[in-house]
Amino acid sequence: MVGLYFEEFFVGQKVVTVGRTVSESDIFNFAGLTGDFNQIHTNAAFASKTQFGQRIAHGLLGLSLATGLIMRTGFLEGTVLAFREITEWKFVKPFYIGDTITAELTITETKALPRIGGGSITAAIAVKNQSDEICQRGSLILLVLSKPK
Repeated sequence: MVGLYFEEFFVGQKVVTVGRTVSESDIFNFAGLTGDFNQIHTNAAFASKTQFGQRIAHGLLGLSLATGLIMRTGFLEGTVLAFREITEWKFVKPFYIGDTITAELTITETKALPRIGGGSITAAIAVKNQSDEICQRGSLILLVLSKPK
């Protein structure tokens, strides 16, 4: 599948990803990769005594899973040059083991950048759980190739 080229994006365009369930192994693998073994993520007894009542996923794990889900849509396959910037990212609610997350993107801005052979698109992102609650939100700025001539 070939992704969309810069010229095929428009303000107001929406994309919703498939869902992905957060597992205990996701949390431990992420902890191992990053070295963040904070007990709120890795110690069930400790986490049960917090305001969350259970272990929560790392906030950056949620963001990482969301970017993976975005790539799974295929709309950037072979056309994205770079994830350039993450702006105003908010961690609103935690993700728990067993939560299924999706990402919703809405294109809010497009800007041609002929010098790179493409353009910049800004997408508002809402990362939601299975109850349709926004758990994370912010914007991504992506560089995308122009359509070949």
